[in-house]
Order: sequence, then C-alpha cells, then structure tokens
Amino acid sequence: QVQLVEAGGGLVQAGGSLRLSCTASGRTFSNYDMGWFRQAPGKEREFVAVINWSGGDTLYAGSVKGRFTISRDNAKNTVYLQMNSLKPEDTAVYYCAARVYSGTVTSRAHDYNAWGQGTQVTVSS
Repeated sequence: QVQLVEAGGGLVQAGGSLRLSCTASGRTFSNYDMGWFRQAPGKEREFVAVINWSGGDTLYAGSVKGRFTISRDNAKNTVYLQMNSLKPEDTAVYYCAARVYSGTVTSRAHDYNAWGQGTQVTVSS
C-alpha cells in the first residue's frame, strides 16, 4: 500500500496563496493517479482536483477551477496543489489520495485506495 503525507497547510488571508504537497512512499508513484479532496467542519468530503499518472490529464471541481492548479513530480514522488485567490470557503482539511491508474481520472472518493492524514487550511476574511 502506498503511504501519503501532506504538508503545506496553514493560515492565510483571503486572496492569498498556499501550496500543498503530498509525498508518497511504499509503491511506484507513477502507477497512481493522485487526487486532492477537502472536508470542512460539518460537511462531507468533497473532490478538489485530480491528476493522472503522467500529469497529462487533470480534472478540477468547479469551485476551484481557475484558482487551483494540481501538478506532480514523479521523480520526487510528490503531488502539489497550488492554491491562489483563496476564499474563506476554502477553509477545510485537505487530503491527498491515490488510485491505481486505470485509464480515466475520477472525482469519486470511494475510487481511491489510499489517503493521507490531512493538512488544515484556514482562510481568514
């Protein structure tokens, strides 16, 4: 099983930026599509973005499209989420997730096989 560790969360003012990272170990990183999800207090976990194994295909939630960018560096076993123009409603615990590559990216949480422990992002107004 692949192990995932997120980093980069913190407190930022509205309009600011943060970059999250998620480093994988234990399996061949390039065999996995990598996703980011988030969960705000009292809400269900929601999809944010996904990138396929090669970096050639991405998908974003409508609420973050144009503001967030997902990328990966397979040589470093790391996936990133660059978050710009942050809003208070982006406040949540952000999780990265891994899914064995199967040909198409997915936004469904139950399709992912491994999860990180999460990193808190707080956007103040």
